[in-house]
Amino acid sequence: MRFPFPLAHEVPLYLAPMAGVSEAPFRRLCRRFGADVVVTEFLSAEGIRREIPATLAKLRFDHEERPIGVQIFGADPHAMGEAAACVTDVFAPEFVDINFGCPVKKVVKRNGGSGCLKDMGLVKDVIRAVSRNTHLPVTVKIRSGWSEDMRNPVEIALRCQDAGARALALHPRTRAQMYSGAARWDEIAAVVAALEIPVLGNGDIKTADDAVRMHRQTGCAGVMIARGSFGQPWIFTQARAMLDGRPEPSQPSVPERFAIAIEHARMADSYENDPRGAAIEFRKHLGWYVKGLPGSADLRRRLHAVESLGEVEGIFGDYLDGVQLGDVLAEAPIDATPAAA
Repeated sequence: MRFPFPLAHEVPLYLAPMAGVSEAPFRRLCRRFGADVVVTEFLSAEGIRREIPATLAKLRFDHEERPIGVQIFGADPHAMGEAAACVTDVFAPEFVDINFGCPVKKVVKRNGGSGCLKDMGLVKDVIRAVSRNTHLPVTVKIRSGWSEDMRNPVEIALRCQDAGARALALHPRTRAQMYSGAARWDEIAAVVAALEIPVLGNGDIKTADDAVRMHRQTGCAGVMIARGSFGQPWIFTQARAMLDGRPEPSQPSVPERFAIAIEHARMADSYENDPRGAAIEFRKHLGWYVKGLPGSADLRRRLHAVESLGEVEGIFGDYLDGVQLGDVLAEAPIDATPAAA
């Protein structure tokens, strides 16, 4: 069960495709911290084939992000094929990924994302159309089904493999579940046992230990980390060490965490053309970086009001000054081994 493109590690760690999160700056940051593979935000096939500027802008990536996959979604096989051809010819990623997992209403109402799972004939047609229009490996990301009544991840995965998918990622929840309940890792194990192609496990990876446990419990060929990377890109460094049998690196200290957040903010600022828009969009990342810190409610309030990313360093400096003066109760110890890879 070899991956269809070269990888540095036997058990690769993927940064999951996430709308509004897995943009180029965050992808680059996660690669630096040890993510083996990154995937773009999911992008509309119609937006790509019609060359809508906002969609094409999200297809930009740098060499340091490779290996990278471009994820596309849609329910029209012809449009998906055209989009795959455009992605291949113009952007040349390592692979093209098809989104059969997104549960968001505005996507599924047109049968995109997990909406496709209601019609396995459509799923196969989409995979075949994409495969016909690219020489790149075609991979898929699925859920366990549309609803509990239609829950059958093994059958869905087998259909995807038969249609030509070269690797498959499973988030073992149904679309009806959205993100509620627990991800059923036993379903990942069942799909691993049934398929000949590599299977990635995804769902409920909140810590590096979760990534290692998923691999051990399911036998998945790789682990795809989504929300567990929010505000802690060093999760990849930690998970890689543990998968390789080394001790888990320490959590970064507060100053180190802030330094990483500032680096991320600078990357986002230089990437976006609209500085104020970049700051507003980046507020969610800032909230994730300070989650769980003492006095974080007031810190988040200030960060969620920034209108330029240049304000961030001053706000972090004020917080650290407060720690030194005793105005903020800091956790102990405040120093830790640097988390950077």
